[in-house]
Amino acid sequence: MTEVHRRHIVLLCLWVGYGGWVVMPFLAPISMHLGQTELAGLIYKIYSFFCHQLPQRSFFLFGVKPMYNLVEIQTAWRPTMDPLVLRQFIGNPVMGWKVAWSDRMVSFYTSIWVSTILRWFWWPGSYKNSKRTALLFLLPMAVDGFSHLISDLSGIGQGFRANNAWLVALTGNALPSWFYAGDTLGSFNFWMRLLTGLLAGWGIAGLVVYYCREYPGSLTEP
Repeated sequence: MTEVHRRHIVLLCLWVGYGGWVVMPFLAPISMHLGQTELAGLIYKIYSFFCHQLPQRSFFLFGVKPMYNLVEIQTAWRPTMDPLVLRQFIGNPVMGWKVAWSDRMVSFYTSIWVSTILRWFWWPGSYKNSKRTALLFLLPMAVDGFSHLISDLSGIGQGFRANNAWLVALTGNALPSWFYAGDTLGSFNFWMRLLTGLLAGWGIAGLVVYYCREYPGSLTEP
């Protein structure tokens, strides 16, 4: 078996194995919907080590809406600002069931998986400068995530990313109020988590393809 073949096998294993990792969080709400609560609970538990799982920043399946704001979550669960309590809410038969990681993690990890496939088959030369550009693609997500973290120190739903008053002033309040405030589908915070996750995944995918295609001394060597 040649070095090229070994590298291809490693990449195929990564696609299959990592694909399972990407899909598994969606099996949690599916399992809840089918009444397999123990399996769902196990999946939620495993992924809780990799994500905050805050319900107001997560997708829901099998409910009336794909996402819910903080007030809706508090009304259905508990009137609390404690993130450790909020993250315990996985949904109900009316609202549906929470995907086992947040919208940012869905965007980021799925982007790595899909982008690796795209960069290997359709844009095989797009990884050439991956080492130089990966950090640039990761930077927006780092800035957005860190700003969320700093904002949440003031309390969930209380910090500067809760109402984005700075953005209201910057845009002259030209956009609908629902765009500025909160985290739900269509809001500024939602779009930033989605887009920065996609960019970061694209950058990471470049490194994966580079290491599997050309890196000397690859891990695929014996």
